[in-house]
Amino acid sequence: MDDTATVYVVDDDPSVLNAVRMLLEVAGFKVATCESAEKFLGSDLNDISGCLVLDVRLGGLSGLDLQRSLASRNVELPIVFITGHGDIPMSVQAMKNGAVEFLTKPFRDEELVSAVGQALERDQKARAARAVVGALRERYQKLTPREREVMGLVVQGLLNKQIALKLSASEGTIKIHRGHVMLKMQAESVSDLVRMADKLSLSNEG
Repeated sequence: MDDTATVYVVDDDPSVLNAVRMLLEVAGFKVATCESAEKFLGSDLNDISGCLVLDVRLGGLSGLDLQRSLASRNVELPIVFITGHGDIPMSVQAMKNGAVEFLTKPFRDEELVSAVGQALERDQKARAARAVVGALRERYQKLTPREREVMGLVVQGLLNKQIALKLSASEGTIKIHRGHVMLKMQAESVSDLVRMADKLSLSNEG
């Protein structure tokens, strides 16, 4: 598990906040607590790592409001909801918006510990996937405009001869550009390049 990953607990009931903090710390998690959604949103959320244990009903912004606000800011933090007043529509909405779990009080300690473990695992996998895409995008940015054009046509399945015709260039020139694309993108095959283009959503750009 990532050493920087933190379980952020947001609940406006001090006794619950303290009890959840103690439970998770005993289970070996790094924990930070917060008494309101507003205070949590006011903290530094840049490149935040971990997950959120969040009460649905809070004074001010609700837990569901916080979930929507984080999504609008592109803060991808897995959420485990806890509540003493949950209902089916509320839990369905929370899960539809990406929550890992929706636990109704009183829940067993093991349920929360297990849900937090799942949330942290999801966060770790998502961060790894984003890191891969970030590295690919850095490589892609190093391509010249012409090389990007060639890459776009290669992943569509066009042959060098077809690309040359489409770009009004010689087949030899296209072969050179294609070689540069494969080298700069660190692609071992065309299928490898296609997978990279898919991760970069390049098919949506052309």
